[in-house]
Amino acid sequence: MALVTLKNAWLSYGGYPLFEDTDFQIDPKERVCLVGRNGTGKSTLLKVILGKKTLERGDLMKSPECKIAYLPQDVPDDVAGICVDVVANGADTHIHDAHESEYRAHAVITQLGLQPLERVESMSGGQKRRVLLARAIVGDPDLLLLDEPSNHLDIESIGWLENFLCRFDGSILFVSHDRYFLKKVATRIVDLDAGKLTSWPGNYERYLQKKEELLEVARVHNEKFEKKLAEEEAWIRQGIKARRTRNEGRVRNLLKLREQASQRRKSLGKTEFDIQEQKTRTSKRVVQLENATFSYGEGEEIINGLSTTIYRGDKVGIVGRNGCGKTTLIRLMLGELEPTQGKAVVGENLDVAYLDQLRDKLDRDKTVAENICDGDKVLINGQPKHVISYLRDFLFTADRAKSPVWVLSGGEKNRLLLAKLFTKPANVLVFDEPTNDLDTETLELLEDKIDSFSGTVLVVSHDREFLNNTVTGTLVFEEDAVREYAGGYDDWLAQRPQFATKEIAKEKKQKPRSKVGKRKLSYNETRELERLPGDIEQLETEQAELTAKMQNPAFFVNNADDVQRVASRLDEIEEMLMNALERWEQLESIKEGTYEGED
Repeated sequence: MALVTLKNAWLSYGGYPLFEDTDFQIDPKERVCLVGRNGTGKSTLLKVILGKKTLERGDLMKSPECKIAYLPQDVPDDVAGICVDVVANGADTHIHDAHESEYRAHAVITQLGLQPLERVESMSGGQKRRVLLARAIVGDPDLLLLDEPSNHLDIESIGWLENFLCRFDGSILFVSHDRYFLKKVATRIVDLDAGKLTSWPGNYERYLQKKEELLEVARVHNEKFEKKLAEEEAWIRQGIKARRTRNEGRVRNLLKLREQASQRRKSLGKTEFDIQEQKTRTSKRVVQLENATFSYGEGEEIINGLSTTIYRGDKVGIVGRNGCGKTTLIRLMLGELEPTQGKAVVGENLDVAYLDQLRDKLDRDKTVAENICDGDKVLINGQPKHVISYLRDFLFTADRAKSPVWVLSGGEKNRLLLAKLFTKPANVLVFDEPTNDLDTETLELLEDKIDSFSGTVLVVSHDREFLNNTVTGTLVFEEDAVREYAGGYDDWLAQRPQFATKEIAKEKKQKPRSKVGKRKLSYNETRELERLPGDIEQLETEQAELTAKMQNPAFFVNNADDVQRVASRLDEIEEMLMNALERWEQLESIKEGTYEGED
């Protein structure tokens, strides 16, 4: 039985239909990704299922006793209190044992790298989002509704979330434009476009292929419709004699065509923008750090002895956990901060366009157009252009351009920031989390524009696909230092496999195995096979002892360091057990002569 079913759903916003006679359902154990352009109604659909929005017509049916948890796109202003209490409230909804609620809350908090006793209102935006995520998953709901769950999470947390969701026993409906994330998590993709939901079972690549085929069919159909309408309009405008003798049935058909044309949902258009390049070039060395160290006051060193040179035309990604100092490194590179030790030499003729992570450069009370310029013209590539026409390239209609910023969705605000950013000619682009909330089409266009940009680009991002498609090198905040690598995210994984054991293990599992001839165990393999059962038993014993500790609520009281240590050790044991069991099975199959795989 389906958990949730929508029949003939209809809902509009400001006279604009978001859903038109839409059918949709979610079955048990599905992981459904809802995709579509910004502003099409994806978040609204989640709120309809949750019961926070009511359909104008149509039916919403839910399975009895279906437990639903929800992660909103934005952090509510009223989230406050001790972290463990806020998270435990999510468990209390479905679990009546207070000790069980507290245990589950502590376990999830530890996995997400949060401090149980820290006050939520003092946390950063990314930490608050993790608290809300913990509150959503702690009660083991039957259906998880997640609105951009990977936003503001660092790569490590996103990896944990991917693994958690893939093991989650219930159903998931999530909105995401993170292509790397949805490729790993989604078992079905549902596209919301022009008020209709279209379901695409299978992976992301199959969705892209089938979507392109559907768009081509729609394009041909629209061309035929427009041609037919033009022919009929030309016929009825013929001379007096033709109008006197015209066929009344044909006139009625023309009137129907006109009505269809007026009711036809116009396409939102295609995002089309350019990055204005400053004609003055920077010096060859844009920035050079020599054994640079930085700390705020007497605090811990954020950057320790970093030496690197960024040349004109380099495109560099900066990767690391939330709060590690990525934005500080950017400011150091731009000369906004001086190193406490070492040297930072900034090149000449830098015209920097900086996309601010916190969006504090937008005036929420002014209109979209007023945030771009004071008048009605903006200078683009040396030529004046009407601000409404300019904003249309970023998918803002004339009406939307006159709306205040506070009514915009998260993706629309990010598109507006891009529009504001690209009014300024630049030879250095700095993007601090540019991908949050942006739809896939805008992301892909931005990737193309960065690729063709001849200047220097610095990108702080947790979007692994975006990094792979844009940067030529990465600076990674690792446990003991900031290190430099060639290539994007996947290149970093290949060069630093110890930081990506699980990812590489998964890739190896997915590789097709080639059959090899039978062989015998070597002497060392025989000894290894004899030793493995004892090693596995020891690991399982330690795992049971540590799990028993974690199941005791008293262990979490004033014991944050030990909790973190035990949780980390449990993760290590799980990985070691997986590797040991795989190796044991492999050696046993070689011994029995049934092994097929890479030799």
